[in-house]
Amino acid sequence: MEEKEVLLTQEGYDKLEKEVEYLRTEKRAEIAERIKVALGFGDLSENSEYDEAKNAQAENEIKIANLETKLRYAKIIDESEIDTKTVQVGNTVKVKDLEFDEEEEYTIVGSTEVDLSQNKISNESPIGAALLGAKKGEEIEIKVPAGIVKYKILSIKK
Repeated sequence: MEEKEVLLTQEGYDKLEKEVEYLRTEKRAEIAERIKVALGFGDLSENSEYDEAKNAQAENEIKIANLETKLRYAKIIDESEIDTKTVQVGNTVKVKDLEFDEEEEYTIVGSTEVDLSQNKISNESPIGAALLGAKKGEEIEIKVPAGIVKYKILSIKK
């Protein structure tokens, strides 16, 4: 199976590395201690604490493997190569919703760094993909699950 590259900012890459390190060290140790305590309860066939700890261990290992894969295929966005002539991953874009006359600001990021609470949207999302390559002043139509949204690009910044 061929893996696709994962676009990350340096900040996002560092965050993933920290998370993997935490899961490998502290979380593994915590789960190992839970397993050890559960083993002390005796009969494993009726030991729900043991089962829960083993499930937590399996979930932790899967999460570690997934994060390691993302790091292995990471392409760090070189901020010096980001310009503001057209929308690219790493840009913050201010748009005006032409139907509702509202302004929104989105930061285009790779799918791993999405954080809707901070308006960080994926370059693979309908809005993110439609904004890529657009220029300031341009009007674009985006097909979203709720229908079609029309935006005008007001500004593009790093």
